[in-house]
Amino acid sequence: MTKQSILGRVAQLAKANINSLLDQAEDPEKMLDQLIRDYTGNIAEAEQAVATTIGNLRLLEQDHREDVTAAGEWGGKALAASRKADELRAAGNAADADKFDNLAKVALGRQLASEQEAAAAEPNIASQTAVVDKLKAGLDQMKQKLVDLKAKRDQLVARAKTAEAQNTMMDAVKSVNVLDPTSELGRFEDKVRREEARALGQQELAASSLDAQFEQLDSLGDQSEIDARLAALKSP
Repeated sequence: MTKQSILGRVAQLAKANINSLLDQAEDPEKMLDQLIRDYTGNIAEAEQAVATTIGNLRLLEQDHREDVTAAGEWGGKALAASRKADELRAAGNAADADKFDNLAKVALGRQLASEQEAAAAEPNIASQTAVVDKLKAGLDQMKQKLVDLKAKRDQLVARAKTAEAQNTMMDAVKSVNVLDPTSELGRFEDKVRREEARALGQQELAASSLDAQFEQLDSLGDQSEIDARLAALKSP
């Protein structure tokens, strides 16, 4: 996987809009489970690719340090050879002085080559460092996205279970609703009320009959009084 494809994939996954994906899903819970599996796999793959990129960067940095160190060492050797040549020349030993000057030139050539290699590596190191920083940031975002996915999944499952429990409760309440005239309890209540009404009617009817009998008795008493008074009038 190339540097560009790694960076592009990590950036795409890190910027993914979870809420938008959920809105488009027919079964959000299943989609979240699949996203969690995909993200977990993608993060593992990205981590390996980023680790390789970081490893390559560290090798470049190590080579750069070695070139810088080598340039310093060759510079020191050139200086030592040049001083030795000056000492020999001052002592009148021109032939040996030339030899050490030549050694100084060789050392300076090696120093220059090391400096050039170090300088040439610096732009690449800077570029690779920027890429690694972006990859690390993208990985952090992906890992946080995975945490968010798991949290949303747990919340969704909890909400679904709560809704299911509420619906079950409401169905149970509806099945025993005493105000429902079509329910068994409603029909039983209607029957009880009819029986109570019939009992009240019978009581009222019985009371009416009894009142009539007492009225008849009172009427008979009055007639007896009249008959008694009439007999008194007829007596001598």
